Amino acid sequence: MKKLVGISGLSVYVPPYRVNLKDWCEWTNSPWDKTSSVVGHSFRMRGPHQSVYTMAATAVMRLISNYDIDPQKVGFLGLGTESSTDNSAGAVIVKGMLDQGLKSMGLMPIGRHCEVPEIKHACLGGIYALKHALRYLALEEEDRCAIVVSADIAEYARGSSGEPTQGAGAVAMLLENNPKMLSIDLKSIGSASSYRAVDFRKPVLRNIIRGTLNCHFQDLPVFNGKYSTTCYLDETLHALNDMLRRLRANPNDYYQSLTAAFMHRPYHKMPLDSFAISYLFGLANDESNGFSELEAHCRQANLDPEKVISEMKSSPDVLQLVRDGNIDDDVYPLSIKLLKEFRNSNIFKKLISSKMSLGLEPMKDIGNVYCAALPAWIAAGLEEAAQRGNELTNSNILAVGYGSGDAAESIPMKLVKGWESSALKIGFKEALMSFQTLTQLQYENLHDTGLAKGLTEPQEGFIIDSVGQNSNPGFSDEGIEYYRFVG
Repeated sequence: MKKLVGISGLSVYVPPYRVNLKDWCEWTNSPWDKTSSVVGHSFRMRGPHQSVYTMAATAVMRLISNYDIDPQKVGFLGLGTESSTDNSAGAVIVKGMLDQGLKSMGLMPIGRHCEVPEIKHACLGGIYALKHALRYLALEEEDRCAIVVSADIAEYARGSSGEPTQGAGAVAMLLENNPKMLSIDLKSIGSASSYRAVDFRKPVLRNIIRGTLNCHFQDLPVFNGKYSTTCYLDETLHALNDMLRRLRANPNDYYQSLTAAFMHRPYHKMPLDSFAISYLFGLANDESNGFSELEAHCRQANLDPEKVISEMKSSPDVLQLVRDGNIDDDVYPLSIKLLKEFRNSNIFKKLISSKMSLGLEPMKDIGNVYCAALPAWIAAGLEEAAQRGNELTNSNILAVGYGSGDAAESIPMKLVKGWESSALKIGFKEALMSFQTLTQLQYENLHDTGLAKGLTEPQEGFIIDSVGQNSNPGFSDEGIEYYRFVG
């Protein structure tokens, strides 16, 4: 009998140090109207005693507590991140903290026979870890569950275009056979990948040049905004096409059938544009029903439908923009013009905005959390739907993950019977309630040095207790973090 695998629970952790983007706009003379509409309202920063590992462990501890998970049944603990600071160990660091915390609470630790991989591919690492965990469950014959935690710290240089899109946080997912929230059609997940060179990178050489041993480490990316947007749109389109092929689904019919769609969210406006353009491309690939609607949209935008369709059916070489030194060019120029006009249509409001509305407002206060961005939006959306009492059992849900560099995954899911009970345990809004709004000086110091005066130490989860300083033949722990569970 075919196994049903998927998500049974979600939990969220964000650090308490909050930057209000309206304040940030005043500090930097940036337009608040544009920032609020394109980016959001606020973002979080990790504190002096926090790392990607402490945030990940805190999110998983919440998951175990909220869903009454038997730690001994966890056979897979995966970490998806691009913010790891150890090039050897990964998820096992999180497991070590969890074992320490569980024992201090008089509970059993996670079982010894547990896989502990760390997965890296920019913002897609958490979704790749999710796929690995689902495959693990599909093959596992014993009564086991899996946990995947996506955790990241998004930092950009002050004064850069990416500065308002910073963020930090972690989202943990409980995965099971016969899931209690979302079933995932594992065999129909669509994949796409293509090398993009200068899209968004974190070369080690750059960070070695920037810092020295034991100083404040900043993992600042090399990125090119307009080019990155082009890469995002192109790769997610290919992943969606692959999913539709696997589902043997008519594009227009599938988009119409969706109750909600969640996509990787580097900032508020990006996923809306991506989903809208994927809908338009779906019309171009639906000769029986989609052409007439697409032609109407083209005429509204004063564009030649045949030229637009021809462009949509082309296979542009995005990397060639880098080779030619034209990274500000669009590979789908007519489609982008069409998109701008399409945003003003009633169909956009009905089929795009409405399907991406769940959890949209609380997500404006979390910032860009890289690997955790898509799981966070799913968590926010399902919690909101459950609190509203929306009847969504058996509804089609779409999740599209993306990681710069580039790769994308398109995941078809369904809400199972009784999903509301699990969704009400998520605690997304509760996770946002504890915060300390930073002053300009606190923000700048925390950003530039990792330290700031007047910060309140986290009162829950795990923190860095100390960092090893020994470097000798008898015992060496230089740079190794030691952790403490604060309850």
